[in-house]
Amino acid sequence: MNAQQLKNSILQQAIQGKLVPQDPADEPASVLLQRIRKEKERLVKEGKLKKKDLESKPIEEDEIPFEIPKSWEWCRLGSIIEFVNGRAYKKDELLEKGKYKVLRVGNFFTNQSWYYSDLELPEEKYCNDDDLLYAWSASFGPKIWHGGKTIFHYHIWNLKYNRDCLFREYLYYFFLYDKERVGTATTGSTMIHVSMENMMPRLIPIPPLAEQRRIVSKIEELMPLVERYGKAQQALDQLNESLPARLRQSILQEAIQGRLVPQDPKEESASELLKRIRKEKERLVKEGKLKKKDLESKPIEEDEIPFEIPESWEWVRIKEVICLLSGQDLVPQRYSSNPIGIPYITGASCFNKGQLVVNRWTNSPTSVSHKDDLLITCKGTVGAMAYNTIGDIHIARQIMAISSFGMYMPYMKYFMEFIVPELEKKAHSIIPGISREDVLNSLCPLPPLSEQKRIVAKVEELFGVLG
Repeated sequence: MNAQQLKNSILQQAIQGKLVPQDPADEPASVLLQRIRKEKERLVKEGKLKKKDLESKPIEEDEIPFEIPKSWEWCRLGSIIEFVNGRAYKKDELLEKGKYKVLRVGNFFTNQSWYYSDLELPEEKYCNDDDLLYAWSASFGPKIWHGGKTIFHYHIWNLKYNRDCLFREYLYYFFLYDKERVGTATTGSTMIHVSMENMMPRLIPIPPLAEQRRIVSKIEELMPLVERYGKAQQALDQLNESLPARLRQSILQEAIQGRLVPQDPKEESASELLKRIRKEKERLVKEGKLKKKDLESKPIEEDEIPFEIPESWEWVRIKEVICLLSGQDLVPQRYSSNPIGIPYITGASCFNKGQLVVNRWTNSPTSVSHKDDLLITCKGTVGAMAYNTIGDIHIARQIMAISSFGMYMPYMKYFMEFIVPELEKKAHSIIPGISREDVLNSLCPLPPLSEQKRIVAKVEELFGVLG
Protein backbone atom coordinates (compact mmCIF):
# COMPACT_ATOMS: atom_id res chain seq x y z
CA MET A 1 0.00 0.00 0.00
CA ASN A 2 1.48 3.34 -1.03
CA ALA A 3 1.10 6.59 0.92
CA GLN A 4 -1.89 7.83 -1.11
CA GLN A 5 -3.70 4.53 -0.66
CA LEU A 6 -2.99 4.65 3.06
CA LYS A 7 -4.27 8.23 3.23
CA ASN A 8 -7.43 7.22 1.37
CA SER A 9 -7.91 4.29 3.75
CA ILE A 10 -7.64 6.57 6.80
CA LEU A 11 -10.18 8.97 5.33
CA GLN A 12 -12.51 6.09 4.51
CA GLN A 13 -12.28 4.76 8.07
CA ALA A 14 -12.97 8.29 9.36
CA ILE A 15 -16.02 8.89 7.17
CA GLN A 16 -17.47 5.47 8.00
CA GLY A 17 -17.18 6.02 11.77
CA LYS A 18 -14.41 3.45 12.28
CA LEU A 19 -11.46 5.70 13.09
CA VAL A 20 -12.38 6.71 16.64
CA PRO A 21 -14.81 5.17 19.15
CA GLN A 22 -18.26 6.64 19.69
CA ASP A 23 -19.13 8.25 23.04
CA PRO A 24 -22.77 7.71 24.14
CA ALA A 25 -22.51 10.99 26.10
CA ASP A 26 -22.14 12.95 22.83
CA GLU A 27 -25.12 14.93 21.60
CA PRO A 28 -26.34 12.88 18.57
CA ALA A 29 -26.11 14.20 15.04
CA SER A 30 -29.92 14.23 14.73
CA VAL A 31 -30.00 17.14 17.20
CA LEU A 32 -27.39 19.01 15.14
CA LEU A 33 -29.46 18.62 12.00
CA GLN A 34 -32.59 19.87 13.81
CA ARG A 35 -30.70 22.99 14.90
CA ILE A 36 -29.39 23.53 11.37
CA ARG A 37 -32.93 23.26 10.00
CA LYS A 38 -34.31 25.70 12.59
CA GLU A 39 -31.58 28.18 11.71
CA LYS A 40 -32.44 27.88 8.00
CA GLU A 41 -36.16 28.37 8.77
CA ARG A 42 -35.28 31.57 10.63
CA LEU A 43 -33.25 32.83 7.67
CA VAL A 44 -36.16 32.05 5.33
CA LYS A 45 -38.47 34.13 7.51
CA GLU A 46 -35.94 36.97 7.43
CA GLY A 47 -35.75 36.71 3.63
CA LYS A 48 -32.07 35.73 3.69
CA LEU A 49 -32.83 32.30 2.23
CA LYS A 50 -35.44 31.08 -0.19
CA LYS A 51 -38.08 28.57 0.85
CA LYS A 52 -36.72 26.05 -1.67
CA ASP A 53 -33.49 25.98 0.37
CA LEU A 54 -35.45 24.07 3.02
CA GLU A 55 -36.52 21.43 0.55
CA SER A 56 -34.55 18.22 0.27
CA LYS A 57 -35.30 15.01 -1.55
CA PRO A 58 -35.80 12.13 0.93
CA ILE A 59 -32.90 9.68 1.18
CA GLU A 60 -33.86 6.28 -0.19
CA GLU A 61 -32.43 3.16 1.43
CA ASP A 62 -30.72 2.02 -1.76
CA GLU A 63 -28.77 5.31 -1.93
CA ILE A 64 -26.92 4.69 1.34
CA PRO A 65 -23.40 3.42 0.47
CA PHE A 66 -22.41 2.03 3.89
CA GLU A 67 -23.56 1.71 7.49
CA ILE A 68 -22.75 4.42 10.02
CA PRO A 69 -22.91 4.48 13.84
CA LYS A 70 -26.32 5.00 15.47
CA SER A 71 -25.39 8.46 16.75
CA TRP A 72 -24.64 9.62 13.19
CA GLU A 73 -27.06 10.82 10.50
CA TRP A 74 -27.11 10.77 6.71
CA CYS A 75 -28.10 13.99 4.97
CA ARG A 76 -27.71 15.68 1.63
CA LEU A 77 -24.99 18.30 1.21
CA GLY A 78 -27.56 20.87 0.07
CA SER A 79 -29.36 20.47 3.42
CA ILE A 80 -26.41 21.71 5.45
CA ILE A 81 -24.22 23.72 3.05
CA GLU A 82 -24.82 26.76 0.86
CA PHE A 83 -22.64 26.67 -2.26
CA VAL A 84 -21.72 30.27 -3.09
CA ASN A 85 -20.25 30.64 -6.56
CA GLY A 86 -17.44 32.99 -7.47
CA ARG A 87 -17.39 35.59 -10.21
CA ALA A 88 -16.66 35.07 -13.91
CA TYR A 89 -14.11 37.56 -15.23
CA LYS A 90 -13.51 39.23 -18.53
CA LYS A 91 -9.88 39.29 -19.65
CA ASP A 92 -9.60 43.07 -19.29
CA GLU A 93 -10.71 42.81 -15.64
CA LEU A 94 -7.71 40.65 -14.71
CA LEU A 95 -4.68 42.82 -13.92
CA GLU A 96 -1.02 42.13 -13.24
CA LYS A 97 -1.28 44.40 -10.18
CA GLY A 98 -4.31 45.43 -8.20
CA LYS A 99 -6.06 45.72 -4.85
CA TYR A 100 -7.36 42.15 -4.60
CA LYS A 101 -5.93 38.83 -5.64
CA VAL A 102 -8.18 36.77 -7.91
CA LEU A 103 -8.18 33.12 -6.84
CA ARG A 104 -8.49 30.80 -9.82
CA VAL A 105 -8.32 26.99 -10.00
CA GLY A 106 -4.73 27.32 -11.23
CA ASN A 107 -3.78 29.07 -7.98
CA PHE A 108 -5.91 26.65 -5.98
CA PHE A 109 -3.76 23.58 -6.61
CA THR A 110 -0.52 24.93 -8.11
CA ASN A 111 1.76 27.97 -8.01
CA GLN A 112 0.33 29.46 -11.18
CA SER A 113 0.94 33.21 -11.45
CA TRP A 114 -1.69 35.42 -9.81
CA TYR A 115 -4.01 37.97 -11.38
CA TYR A 116 -5.48 40.92 -9.51
CA SER A 117 -8.56 43.13 -9.69
CA ASP A 118 -9.54 46.58 -8.45
CA LEU A 119 -13.28 45.81 -8.63
CA GLU A 120 -15.35 46.40 -5.51
CA LEU A 121 -17.84 43.52 -5.28
CA PRO A 122 -20.57 42.29 -2.92
CA GLU A 123 -19.02 40.66 0.17
CA GLU A 124 -20.17 37.18 -0.90
CA LYS A 125 -17.75 37.35 -3.86
CA TYR A 126 -14.74 37.49 -1.53
CA CYS A 127 -13.23 34.65 0.44
CA ASN A 128 -11.47 35.30 3.74
CA ASP A 129 -9.12 33.44 6.04
CA ASP A 130 -10.55 30.12 7.34
CA ASP A 131 -13.25 29.90 4.65
CA LEU A 132 -13.81 26.41 3.24
CA LEU A 133 -13.56 26.52 -0.56
CA TYR A 134 -14.14 23.91 -3.25
CA ALA A 135 -12.79 23.89 -6.82
CA TRP A 136 -15.40 22.31 -9.05
CA SER A 137 -14.08 22.64 -12.60
CA ALA A 138 -11.21 20.79 -14.34
CA SER A 139 -9.60 19.94 -10.98
CA PHE A 140 -11.72 19.04 -7.97
CA GLY A 141 -11.26 19.33 -4.27
CA PRO A 142 -11.44 21.36 -1.06
CA LYS A 143 -9.14 23.95 0.45
CA ILE A 144 -9.19 25.90 3.71
CA TRP A 145 -8.26 29.41 2.65
CA HIS A 146 -5.41 31.30 4.35
CA GLY A 147 -4.63 34.16 2.00
CA GLY A 148 -6.54 37.15 3.31
CA LYS A 149 -9.45 38.84 1.61
CA THR A 150 -9.48 37.55 -1.97
CA ILE A 151 -11.87 37.52 -4.90
CA PHE A 152 -12.60 33.96 -5.94
CA HIS A 153 -13.29 32.85 -9.49
CA TYR A 154 -16.45 31.35 -10.95
CA HIS A 155 -15.03 27.79 -10.89
CA ILE A 156 -14.76 27.85 -7.10
CA TRP A 157 -17.42 27.63 -4.40
CA ASN A 158 -17.25 29.21 -0.97
CA LEU A 159 -19.03 26.73 1.32
CA LYS A 160 -21.27 28.35 3.95
CA TYR A 161 -22.51 26.25 6.88
CA ASN A 162 -23.53 26.43 10.53
CA ARG A 163 -20.22 26.56 12.38
CA ASP A 164 -21.90 25.77 15.70
CA CYS A 165 -23.02 22.38 14.37
CA LEU A 166 -20.43 21.44 11.78
CA PHE A 167 -16.65 21.36 12.22
CA ARG A 168 -14.91 22.87 9.21
CA GLU A 169 -12.02 20.36 9.19
CA TYR A 170 -14.44 17.42 9.24
CA LEU A 171 -16.17 18.84 6.16
CA TYR A 172 -12.75 19.41 4.56
CA TYR A 173 -11.72 15.79 5.09
CA PHE A 174 -15.10 14.56 3.87
CA PHE A 175 -14.67 16.48 0.61
CA LEU A 176 -11.10 15.20 0.34
CA TYR A 177 -12.44 11.66 0.70
CA ASP A 178 -15.36 12.31 -1.65
CA LYS A 179 -13.32 13.85 -4.48
CA GLU A 180 -12.18 10.34 -5.46
CA ARG A 181 -15.86 9.48 -6.00
CA VAL A 182 -17.23 12.76 -7.30
CA GLY A 183 -16.34 11.79 -10.89
CA THR A 184 -19.73 10.11 -11.20
CA ALA A 185 -21.35 13.52 -10.81
CA THR A 186 -19.24 15.32 -13.42
CA THR A 187 -20.46 16.78 -16.70
CA GLY A 188 -18.83 18.29 -19.78
CA SER A 189 -16.48 16.89 -22.41
CA THR A 190 -13.68 19.38 -23.08
CA MET A 191 -13.66 20.73 -19.50
CA ILE A 192 -15.12 18.34 -16.96
CA HIS A 193 -16.84 19.89 -13.95
CA VAL A 194 -19.23 18.97 -11.18
CA SER A 195 -22.32 21.18 -11.16
CA MET A 196 -24.03 22.56 -8.08
CA GLU A 197 -27.14 20.61 -9.08
CA ASN A 198 -25.14 17.39 -8.95
CA MET A 199 -23.21 18.26 -5.81
CA MET A 200 -26.08 19.34 -3.55
CA PRO A 201 -27.92 15.97 -3.54
CA ARG A 202 -24.75 14.03 -2.64
CA LEU A 203 -24.88 12.24 0.71
CA ILE A 204 -22.67 13.06 3.68
CA PRO A 205 -22.56 11.16 7.00
CA ILE A 206 -22.73 13.57 9.95
CA PRO A 207 -21.24 12.52 13.32
CA PRO A 208 -21.93 14.27 16.63
CA LEU A 209 -19.97 17.53 16.84
CA ALA A 210 -17.64 16.23 19.55
CA GLU A 211 -16.88 13.17 17.44
CA GLN A 212 -16.25 15.34 14.38
CA ARG A 213 -13.49 17.01 16.42
CA ARG A 214 -12.09 13.67 17.62
CA ILE A 215 -12.05 12.33 14.06
CA VAL A 216 -10.14 15.39 12.82
CA SER A 217 -7.71 15.15 15.72
CA LYS A 218 -6.97 11.50 14.90
CA ILE A 219 -6.58 12.23 11.16
CA GLU A 220 -4.15 15.04 11.89
CA GLU A 221 -2.23 12.77 14.24
CA LEU A 222 -1.93 10.11 11.52
CA MET A 223 -1.26 12.24 8.44
CA PRO A 224 2.31 13.28 9.39
CA LEU A 225 3.07 9.58 9.86
CA VAL A 226 1.62 8.92 6.41
CA GLU A 227 3.78 11.70 4.98
CA ARG A 228 6.88 10.16 6.56
CA TYR A 229 5.82 6.76 5.28
CA GLY A 230 5.34 8.26 1.82
CA LYS A 231 8.84 9.77 1.82
CA ALA A 232 10.32 6.47 3.00
CA GLN A 233 8.33 4.61 0.34
CA GLN A 234 9.51 7.06 -2.32
CA ALA A 235 13.11 6.57 -1.24
CA LEU A 236 12.63 2.79 -1.31
CA ASP A 237 11.02 2.96 -4.76
CA GLN A 238 13.93 5.05 -6.03
CA LEU A 239 16.37 2.56 -4.52
CA ASN A 240 14.53 -0.37 -6.07
CA GLU A 241 14.49 1.42 -9.40
CA SER A 242 18.21 2.20 -9.32
CA LEU A 243 19.35 -1.03 -7.66
CA PRO A 244 19.42 -3.25 -10.78
CA ALA A 245 21.55 -0.67 -12.62
CA ARG A 246 23.84 -0.28 -9.61
CA LEU A 247 24.17 -4.03 -9.21
CA ARG A 248 24.86 -4.35 -12.93
CA GLN A 249 27.62 -1.76 -12.67
CA SER A 250 29.01 -3.51 -9.60
CA ILE A 251 29.15 -6.84 -11.47
CA LEU A 252 30.95 -5.16 -14.36
CA GLN A 253 33.42 -3.61 -11.94
CA GLU A 254 34.21 -7.03 -10.44
CA ALA A 255 34.58 -8.39 -13.97
CA ILE A 256 37.10 -5.84 -15.25
CA GLN A 257 39.10 -5.96 -12.01
CA GLY A 258 39.64 -9.70 -12.40
CA ARG A 259 37.59 -10.74 -9.39
CA LEU A 260 34.55 -12.31 -11.07
CA VAL A 261 36.12 -15.59 -12.19
CA PRO A 262 39.35 -17.34 -11.08
CA GLN A 263 42.49 -17.15 -13.19
CA ASP A 264 43.89 -20.27 -14.82
CA PRO A 265 47.74 -20.38 -14.86
CA LYS A 266 47.63 -22.77 -17.83
CA GLU A 267 46.07 -20.16 -20.07
CA GLU A 268 48.03 -18.04 -22.50
CA SER A 269 48.70 -14.71 -20.78
CA ALA A 270 47.35 -11.37 -21.92
CA SER A 271 50.89 -10.29 -22.86
CA GLU A 272 51.00 -13.05 -25.50
CA LEU A 273 47.59 -11.99 -26.78
CA LEU A 274 48.82 -8.41 -26.97
CA LYS A 275 51.85 -9.45 -29.02
CA ARG A 276 49.60 -11.18 -31.55
CA ILE A 277 47.35 -8.12 -31.77
CA ARG A 278 50.36 -5.88 -32.44
CA LYS A 279 51.67 -8.21 -35.15
CA GLU A 280 48.26 -8.21 -36.82
CA LYS A 281 48.15 -4.40 -36.74
CA GLU A 282 51.68 -4.20 -38.21
CA ARG A 283 50.58 -6.49 -41.03
CA LEU A 284 47.58 -4.29 -41.76
CA VAL A 285 49.80 -1.20 -41.79
CA LYS A 286 52.08 -2.84 -44.38
CA GLU A 287 49.01 -3.70 -46.48
CA GLY A 288 47.82 -0.09 -46.24
CA LYS A 289 44.67 -1.06 -44.35
CA LEU A 290 45.79 0.85 -41.25
CA LYS A 291 47.83 4.00 -40.81
CA LYS A 292 51.19 3.94 -39.05
CA LYS A 293 49.82 6.23 -36.34
CA ASP A 294 47.40 3.43 -35.41
CA LEU A 295 50.44 1.60 -34.02
CA GLU A 296 51.36 4.53 -31.80
CA SER A 297 50.12 4.68 -28.25
CA LYS A 298 50.88 7.01 -25.37
CA PRO A 299 52.79 5.15 -22.64
CA ILE A 300 50.79 4.29 -19.53
CA GLU A 301 52.11 6.12 -16.47
CA GLU A 302 52.01 4.38 -13.10
CA ASP A 303 49.80 7.08 -11.55
CA GLU A 304 47.17 6.49 -14.26
CA ILE A 305 46.51 2.90 -13.18
CA PRO A 306 43.29 2.91 -11.12
CA PHE A 307 43.47 -0.56 -9.56
CA GLU A 308 45.48 -3.74 -9.44
CA ILE A 309 44.80 -6.55 -11.90
CA PRO A 310 45.84 -10.23 -11.94
CA GLU A 311 49.42 -11.05 -13.01
CA SER A 312 48.22 -12.72 -16.21
CA TRP A 313 46.45 -9.51 -17.32
CA GLU A 314 47.86 -6.41 -19.02
CA TRP A 315 46.97 -2.73 -18.91
CA VAL A 316 46.50 -1.28 -22.41
CA ARG A 317 44.98 1.75 -24.02
CA ILE A 318 41.86 0.80 -25.93
CA LYS A 319 43.39 1.99 -29.21
CA GLU A 320 45.98 -0.81 -28.90
CA VAL A 321 43.37 -3.56 -29.19
CA ILE A 322 40.55 -2.13 -31.30
CA CYS A 323 39.89 -0.12 -34.42
CA LEU A 324 37.41 2.73 -33.90
CA LEU A 325 35.34 4.10 -36.79
CA SER A 326 33.52 7.40 -36.32
CA GLY A 327 30.31 7.92 -38.23
CA GLN A 328 29.45 10.70 -40.65
CA ASP A 329 26.08 12.31 -41.35
CA LEU A 330 24.65 12.26 -44.85
CA VAL A 331 22.68 15.11 -46.40
CA PRO A 332 19.04 14.16 -47.15
CA GLN A 333 19.75 13.90 -50.90
CA ARG A 334 22.11 10.97 -50.22
CA TYR A 335 19.67 8.65 -48.47
CA SER A 336 16.01 7.60 -48.65
CA SER A 337 13.44 5.24 -47.18
CA ASN A 338 13.66 3.03 -50.28
CA PRO A 339 15.65 -0.18 -49.60
CA ILE A 340 18.27 0.57 -52.23
CA GLY A 341 21.96 0.47 -51.36
CA ILE A 342 23.13 -0.28 -47.81
CA PRO A 343 21.37 0.55 -44.51
CA TYR A 344 21.96 3.98 -42.97
CA ILE A 345 21.97 3.84 -39.15
CA THR A 346 21.43 7.35 -37.83
CA GLY A 347 21.33 7.17 -34.03
CA ALA A 348 19.74 5.79 -30.86
CA SER A 349 16.33 5.54 -32.54
CA CYS A 350 17.80 2.75 -34.67
CA PHE A 351 18.73 0.72 -31.57
CA ASN A 352 16.04 -1.46 -30.01
CA LYS A 353 17.01 -3.79 -27.16
CA GLY A 354 20.37 -4.61 -28.69
CA GLN A 355 19.03 -4.97 -32.25
CA LEU A 356 19.35 -2.57 -35.17
CA VAL A 357 16.27 -1.01 -36.78
CA VAL A 358 16.72 -0.11 -40.45
CA ASN A 359 14.48 2.51 -42.00
CA ARG A 360 16.90 4.38 -44.30
CA TRP A 361 19.29 3.35 -47.04
CA THR A 362 22.06 5.03 -49.00
CA ASN A 363 23.85 4.47 -52.32
CA SER A 364 26.75 6.73 -51.39
CA PRO A 365 28.23 5.52 -48.10
CA THR A 366 31.40 7.05 -46.68
CA SER A 367 31.64 5.69 -43.12
CA VAL A 368 31.01 1.96 -43.39
CA SER A 369 30.77 -0.47 -40.50
CA HIS A 370 31.19 -4.16 -41.26
CA LYS A 371 29.50 -7.27 -39.91
CA ASP A 372 30.29 -8.16 -36.26
CA ASP A 373 31.37 -4.63 -35.37
CA LEU A 374 30.14 -3.33 -32.01
CA LEU A 375 28.12 -0.16 -32.53
CA ILE A 376 27.73 2.37 -29.72
CA THR A 377 25.83 5.66 -29.68
CA CYS A 378 28.14 8.53 -28.74
CA LYS A 379 25.98 11.69 -29.04
CA GLY A 380 22.65 12.66 -27.50
CA THR A 381 21.54 9.31 -26.10
CA VAL A 382 24.91 7.83 -25.12
CA GLY A 383 25.83 4.20 -24.56
CA ALA A 384 23.18 2.29 -26.51
CA MET A 385 24.93 -0.71 -28.07
CA ALA A 386 24.23 -3.34 -30.70
CA TYR A 387 26.25 -5.71 -32.82
CA ASN A 388 26.24 -5.18 -36.56
CA THR A 389 24.58 -8.43 -37.65
CA ILE A 390 23.56 -7.01 -41.02
CA GLY A 391 26.77 -6.52 -42.97
CA ASP A 392 27.99 -3.27 -44.54
CA ILE A 393 26.09 -0.28 -43.13
CA HIS A 394 26.72 3.46 -43.15
CA ILE A 395 26.79 5.01 -39.65
CA ALA A 396 25.98 8.62 -38.77
CA ARG A 397 28.15 10.76 -36.50
CA GLN A 398 26.06 9.85 -33.47
CA ILE A 399 27.57 6.36 -33.69
CA MET A 400 30.98 4.74 -33.37
CA ALA A 401 31.86 1.28 -34.66
CA ILE A 402 34.40 -0.87 -32.80
CA SER A 403 36.19 -3.77 -34.47
CA SER A 404 38.75 -6.02 -32.81
CA PHE A 405 42.15 -7.41 -33.75
CA GLY A 406 41.87 -10.40 -31.40
CA MET A 407 39.74 -9.29 -28.46
CA TYR A 408 36.56 -11.17 -27.55
CA MET A 409 34.00 -8.56 -28.55
CA PRO A 410 31.39 -9.37 -25.86
CA TYR A 411 34.09 -8.59 -23.25
CA MET A 412 34.76 -5.27 -24.99
CA LYS A 413 31.01 -4.56 -25.00
CA TYR A 414 30.75 -5.01 -21.24
CA PHE A 415 33.91 -2.99 -20.71
CA MET A 416 32.44 -0.14 -22.76
CA GLU A 417 29.20 -0.32 -20.78
CA PHE A 418 31.24 0.06 -17.60
CA ILE A 419 33.30 3.08 -18.70
CA VAL A 420 30.60 5.03 -20.58
CA PRO A 421 29.42 6.91 -17.42
CA GLU A 422 33.00 8.10 -16.79
CA LEU A 423 33.47 9.07 -20.43
CA GLU A 424 30.26 11.12 -20.30
CA LYS A 425 31.68 13.16 -17.41
CA LYS A 426 34.49 14.30 -19.71
CA ALA A 427 32.08 15.69 -22.31
CA HIS A 428 32.47 19.42 -22.93
CA SER A 429 29.62 19.84 -25.43
CA ILE A 430 26.13 21.11 -24.60
CA ILE A 431 24.80 17.93 -26.22
CA PRO A 432 25.79 14.90 -24.12
CA GLY A 433 28.43 12.83 -25.86
CA ILE A 434 31.67 10.90 -25.68
CA SER A 435 34.67 11.79 -27.80
CA ARG A 436 36.71 9.52 -30.02
CA GLU A 437 39.98 10.48 -28.33
CA ASP A 438 38.61 9.86 -24.84
CA VAL A 439 37.56 6.36 -25.90
CA LEU A 440 40.86 5.53 -27.62
CA ASN A 441 43.00 6.78 -24.73
CA SER A 442 40.99 5.05 -22.02
CA LEU A 443 42.83 2.37 -20.06
CA CYS A 444 41.55 -1.16 -20.46
CA PRO A 445 42.48 -4.14 -18.27
CA LEU A 446 43.16 -6.93 -20.76
CA PRO A 447 42.59 -10.52 -19.58
CA PRO A 448 43.77 -13.64 -21.42
CA LEU A 449 41.40 -14.49 -24.26
CA SER A 450 40.02 -17.62 -22.56
CA GLU A 451 39.37 -15.66 -19.39
CA GLN A 452 37.55 -12.95 -21.37
CA LYS A 453 35.12 -15.64 -22.49
CA ARG A 454 34.68 -17.01 -18.94
CA ILE A 455 34.10 -13.49 -17.64
CA VAL A 456 31.40 -12.84 -20.26
CA ALA A 457 29.67 -16.14 -19.46
CA LYS A 458 29.62 -15.26 -15.74
CA VAL A 459 28.41 -11.70 -16.38
CA GLU A 460 25.54 -12.96 -18.53
CA GLU A 461 24.63 -15.57 -15.91
CA LEU A 462 24.44 -12.88 -13.21
CA PHE A 463 22.60 -10.38 -15.44
CA GLY A 464 20.05 -13.13 -16.12
CA VAL A 465 19.38 -13.31 -12.37
CA LEU A 466 18.90 -9.53 -12.21
CA GLY A 467 16.36 -9.73 -15.06
